[in-house]
Amino acid sequence: MPNITLDTGAGTLDVTGPGLPHVRLVREPGTERHPHIPIGTRDPALLTLTVDGRPARISPAKGRLSRRSYRVDARVGDTRYRLVPCSYGESRLLRDGRRLGELESSGDGRVTADWREDAKVLAQDVALGTALAAAFGTGAQPMWETALDVVTELIP
Repeated sequence: MPNITLDTGAGTLDVTGPGLPHVRLVREPGTERHPHIPIGTRDPALLTLTVDGRPARISPAKGRLSRRSYRVDARVGDTRYRLVPCSYGESRLLRDGRRLGELESSGDGRVTADWREDAKVLAQDVALGTALAAAFGTGAQPMWETALDVVTELIP
């Protein structure tokens, strides 16, 4: 079971645990925190990701209308990860395009995971997936519902 330490004010997230690599995500010190994003930003230029002390790349999408626009991509060595919303509350974790499972987090520093029985889930998958879900939250509305909300806001 991963241990998650999320400090939304400082913009730091650590995921540790027995047998897991230490995943650390840090928002650039002194930058303004967006209140709806647990780590405080989706700007990749303001985020630093490390896995067991080694630098990794992180590329959160901007988060606009579609569920896909809330995806978060990460690259650890030659391995590509993607966390993408698949329902209102859950996001799917993929490693090199293969589905590993679904994660759920409301942004409070807690994450639940449902790993696929047929997936070969590695310790790095668990640690990184947990970190991404805790840092950015999971799930999103479908695009049609978001568009409808925008339209109804415009009607007096």
